[in-house]
Amino acid sequence: MSTATYELLAASDAVNVTVAFVLGLVVAGALIWAVRVGMRVMERESPRPRADEQPKLPDTGPVHEEREMREPDEVPRVTNGGARLMPYELHPASTRRGEDQKRRRWLPGSSGSFGGGGLPPGV
Repeated sequence: MSTATYELLAASDAVNVTVAFVLGLVVAGALIWAVRVGMRVMERESPRPRADEQPKLPDTGPVHEEREMREPDEVPRVTNGGARLMPYELHPASTRRGEDQKRRRWLPGSSGSFGGGGLPPGV
């Protein structure tokens, strides 16, 4: 390799280092600008709620979930010549509260799935 080639390589290394340094300064400046903009946005927001403004537990205590047995709420059939059902005549949910609220229990000797184990013992 000739001396001119070495000089070109040395010059390109200096240019690469200079470009990398300038790009680093640009990135650092962008980060500083982003932090300042974020601080200005936070100053314009409403203040955080104080401790006495936080939600409180009701006097009656915590609210618990409610368990109930549900059963299908079938759509009534329209007989021949009857008036068709309008959307406002339908119920808002596809299930309704069951009349029997007693939970089905597993019987010893059955398969373990409800309704899948054949006859219960003693029948």
